[in-house]
Amino acid sequence: MKYYDDLRSFIDALDEMGDIMHVRREVDGDFEPSAITRRSYERQSPAPLFHKVAGVAPGFRLFGAPASLSSRSDMPYARVAMSLGLAPESTGPQIIEALSAARSQPGIPPVRVGSADALCHQNILRGDDASLDRFPIPFAHDKDGGRYANTWGTLIVKTPDGKWVNWSIARVMKVDGKRMVGLIVPSQHIGQIWGEWVKLGQPMPYALVQGPAPAISCVSGIPIPAHADESDYIGTLAGAPVPVVRAIDIDLDVPATAEIVIEGHVSIERDCQEGPYGEYGGYLGEGSSAQPTFHVETITHRDDPIWPMSITGRPTDESHTLWAMGLAADALTSLREANLPITTAWIPEDSTVHWLLVVVPQNWRERLPGVSSEALSRRIGEVLFKTDAMVFIPKVYVVDDDFDPTNLREVVWVLSTRVHPVGRRVVFDDQRVIRLPQCYDEAEYIAGKGAKVVFDTLQEKRHLHASFDQGYPEAVRQRVLDNWE
Repeated sequence: MKYYDDLRSFIDALDEMGDIMHVRREVDGDFEPSAITRRSYERQSPAPLFHKVAGVAPGFRLFGAPASLSSRSDMPYARVAMSLGLAPESTGPQIIEALSAARSQPGIPPVRVGSADALCHQNILRGDDASLDRFPIPFAHDKDGGRYANTWGTLIVKTPDGKWVNWSIARVMKVDGKRMVGLIVPSQHIGQIWGEWVKLGQPMPYALVQGPAPAISCVSGIPIPAHADESDYIGTLAGAPVPVVRAIDIDLDVPATAEIVIEGHVSIERDCQEGPYGEYGGYLGEGSSAQPTFHVETITHRDDPIWPMSITGRPTDESHTLWAMGLAADALTSLREANLPITTAWIPEDSTVHWLLVVVPQNWRERLPGVSSEALSRRIGEVLFKTDAMVFIPKVYVVDDDFDPTNLREVVWVLSTRVHPVGRRVVFDDQRVIRLPQCYDEAEYIAGKGAKVVFDTLQEKRHLHASFDQGYPEAVRQRVLDNWE
């Protein structure tokens, strides 16, 4: 296992594995980089690194699909695993266990370095020179409201009293060279912090960090407990403190090895239209909303900087790998803290974060004597639907651990044969609904309320599978294997 403390060493490691596609011809600065990245997701090809983008200075590069499925079929989650400092061959459940386990360990706070030692301060731009027009920011999708300046970068903000620092990913659209507009949801951590600044009537300082250490991008995109600092959690994963440096003109610390850092302030009003944007559900966006303006004041960057991007849409991209794993880890942690016997939790990539599988062990009845499968399913729903992360997931399946939940073929077999047509489900009415899940009607979106469901698929008596592994005597199976060519 190796922790990569900057984006470039991570890209080099992927390149050694054959998981980087070098695009050395010039690509346009509008749609071509995103179209190539989107096709790389759908074909599960190597991650594209664009060396020459029209309209920007030589050396400025784009990097797509940073944490999607690997092109290596023997290690499909390698990009996510390596981002987090895990072995490239790690399985999905192993990654989720690591994310969950780190939540219960003491955090390792970051360490501040001097500006002279911070690679992100190799170039400092102020005034008119601090313009987004210098950087390759393509359109992500044809119907988007503008060029999206943030799809895989980390937004850093903190409360006015300085007690809570939040690192997160949120979509941010470029308005012009000096302005962006970002989606700020009141219930999310960045929205809670922005709300404190609004109460004071003061613009919120922010830093938008592009291309930090891969673990920073990953952890910024997953749920961790409120008022916990992502930097400390990343230090736990890395086994060492994250090096940070004070930003040039605002009172925030930023990752010292980042490729690009944009500094400024966020307006106290929702004074600019943001969207639409093609989201993780797999559909091009419709409509826009009023959101706060992010004013660009200072920009710093490494020599020949790399701007990473995630082009969300139909499976499989970072929304369906890293973010889904983070949500599953949050669910697993919550269920185990409720003393429920859980083998793992998993969100199949192809469900676009609309399904959560809660896998229970064969001996769950012994560990919960007198509890029926319906009662267990109800308890699982009661625990999960109280968490903020589950606002995104409308359907939960409680399943036995006699199959591989990361194998979509096996998931389809289990759900199609074990989900009752009308019964064996626990419905939770009047749950919080937001517009990102695609399965509700307009009245439910307007009301912000809708139903969620837990499907009880647990077998009263486990059936043997009509398969090679379970359908034949061991001696016969071994003879077949010994003679298999």
